[in-house]
Amino acid sequence: MEPLLGKSLPQLQEICAALGMPKFTARQIAQWIYEKRVGSIDGMTNLSKAHRALLAEHYEIGLSAPADRAVSSDGTVKYLFRTATGKLIETVYIPDGERATLCVSSQMGCKMNCLFCQTGKQGFNGNLTTAEILNQIFAVPESQSLTNVVFMGMGEPLDNPNGLFPALDVMTAHWGMAWSPKRITVSTIGHLPQLPRLLEEQQCHVAISIHSPFPEERLSLMPVQKAYPIDDVLALLRKYDFSHQRHLTFEYIVFAGLNDDAVHARALIRMLSGLDCKVNLIRFHAIPNVPLQTSETDKMERFRDILNRHGITATVRASRGEDIFAACGMLSSLRGEIKNPEL
Repeated sequence: MEPLLGKSLPQLQEICAALGMPKFTARQIAQWIYEKRVGSIDGMTNLSKAHRALLAEHYEIGLSAPADRAVSSDGTVKYLFRTATGKLIETVYIPDGERATLCVSSQMGCKMNCLFCQTGKQGFNGNLTTAEILNQIFAVPESQSLTNVVFMGMGEPLDNPNGLFPALDVMTAHWGMAWSPKRITVSTIGHLPQLPRLLEEQQCHVAISIHSPFPEERLSLMPVQKAYPIDDVLALLRKYDFSHQRHLTFEYIVFAGLNDDAVHARALIRMLSGLDCKVNLIRFHAIPNVPLQTSETDKMERFRDILNRHGITATVRASRGEDIFAACGMLSSLRGEIKNPEL
């Protein structure tokens, strides 16, 4: 049965027209789904019983509870969801003082095959639907307390435009969740075919995975460098204004003896010169059969300090959830095991 979750107001209006319902019913349905978070069509009590029954013949809300979860010693929670195709995806809830961030997935696996990322090692198993993307936000127990959502889970968000962009619309539209775009960050490897659309149609924050200022070295880490060279990505970004509410961040995983020295720091400064941006330095989390090592904290801090001294705001991102394989680059449904299907 087709889910209502993920439908836009115009789509709901089309559904109501096809079922012979008044046009205003679409707005009521949207309010029940996105504002009141109703769990069933029968709970839409300002619709007539006849209309509820008619709607339920063809549609369902589309909510699906997590199949399992794991809780880290630092309070991070990783949720496992089963998709309509039976595949598994992971979603991570990260509490941090007054902030409560949900890291959502956009694909089952990933095509990009970055050397340092466990998700890419499992290959690509399909795109998530808009409903499956939004279900991660609506179905976690902490849903109502979320302050931020980051598209940094499994998959490359811009490689799934048909799932991602309608989800962003629902999250920010007045008829939807009515979130400020400032609460949302989309992370990308620099997917050039869809990056202009993200920059022009949406106002959410943008994070670009860079990891090396040297093209050949970046290629050894990220095969996508061949298709979407970082220089081309930067040329595109320079056409947009990031000096106001929208933020541009570059994500830089720091590897011991590879990209953690002053030479790389200075090259990165030159590469990002003139861009209004910040850099997140990310600790590498070891994954099987990958010959990369975690850089020492003091080297990461020295790298950060060089960037800061040259006018680029840089921070060392706190590592969260490593003990439950929920940290950056560690998500993989290959580890997923349904222990409690009734959760």
